Amino acid sequence: MASEQEFKDAADRVKGLTTRPSNDQLLSLYSLYKQATSGDASGKRPGAFKMKDRAKFDAWTKIKGKSNDAARDEYVALVQRLEGK
Repeated sequence: MASEQEFKDAADRVKGLTTRPSNDQLLSLYSLYKQATSGDASGKRPGAFKMKDRAKFDAWTKIKGKSNDAARDEYVALVQRLEGK
């Protein structure tokens, strides 16, 4: 299980990736980060004209119910894959 410090370190390292992750990877990073830090998605789904916000909200909603620990573990693992480790 990834510690809180490992999660924070991964969140810092993701900002320095040399290659831009794909849109799907970016949505996964976003949703896992939000789930790990805030829990399940809440609030209203953004309108159709806010496509980026809507995609992010939908990605976060897809992992509803995932524990904070599991989301943190998956986030750290994804960052490591993106780094080529």
